[in-house]
Amino acid sequence: METLTIRNEHITLAQALKAVGIADSGGQAKHLARGGTVLVNGEPATQPGKKLVPGDRFAVEGAEWLIESTPSTS
Repeated sequence: METLTIRNEHITLAQALKAVGIADSGGQAKHLARGGTVLVNGEPATQPGKKLVPGDRFAVEGAEWLIESTPSTS
């Protein structure tokens, strides 16, 4: 399993798919998500705008990522 580190409180599923290189564009990410082939925390996810937070996992075609947050520097 790989990790995707985010700086904000959440990232949308479509943004996450773009960030890891599964999708080249927002449109492609939305199409992929709506196709039902993406799993979020083990369940099919069809909403590209679904918010993923640290601790969530998403998987596509057998590859899986864990959402982590950047440690606070304050």
